[in-house]
Amino acid sequence: GMFDRDNNGTITFNEFSSLWKYITDWQNTFRSYDKDNSGTIDKRELQTALTSFGYRLSERFYGILIRKFDRSGRGVVNFDDFIQCCVVIQMLTNAFQGFDTNRNGWITINYEQFLS
Repeated sequence: GMFDRDNNGTITFNEFSSLWKYITDWQNTFRSYDKDNSGTIDKRELQTALTSFGYRLSERFYGILIRKFDRSGRGVVNFDDFIQCCVVIQMLTNAFQGFDTNRNGWITINYEQFLS
């Protein structure tokens, strides 16, 4: 796993400390954007969070993100879904930037490149 640095199938105390810090950092981030203290992130709160992270996405796309990462079906994302949403957006952004050599926000790729 991500925190099993020596890949022995277990985590040491130091590895656990890193995991604990990672989780508490995410928890603090989540709480700072959960403006109504509902324990969930709604569409507006998600837009505020991702905008502060440097993303400029359309109103429509925030709706898509909520539908994709809302496992409760209530139009909001829970803590773990928020982490997953942010990590997926970052991974997709990194993959996109690998193809966006002109840095203009447009790429042309074939199907196999897309899948990889």
